[in-house]
Amino acid sequence: MSLFSRLFGGGGKAEAPAASAPPEVYKEFEIFVEPQSENGQYRVCARIEKEVGGTRRSHRLLRADTMASLEDVRAMSLAKARQVIDEQGERLFG
Repeated sequence: MSLFSRLFGGGGKAEAPAASAPPEVYKEFEIFVEPQSENGQYRVCARIEKEVGGTRRSHRLLRADTMASLEDVRAMSLAKARQVIDEQGERLFG
């Protein structure tokens, strides 16, 4: 990797794992669990979507939490997405 790639953000790019599970429906919201691979671990990440007023709305949840196990990070991503939905509901898109 070149010096310029590391200086300008090319070195630490996070990648999503290849296989993606179908969304989970929770309180009329769809949760897409999308953990990101980073430095040998996985970062908690999910996309929350819902149709609001005839428009498909989306919110990306990205946490600083990382875990070594893909199974654990998927469970944590889902739990955090549910928590955000419980706390904010449709205000999530406002």
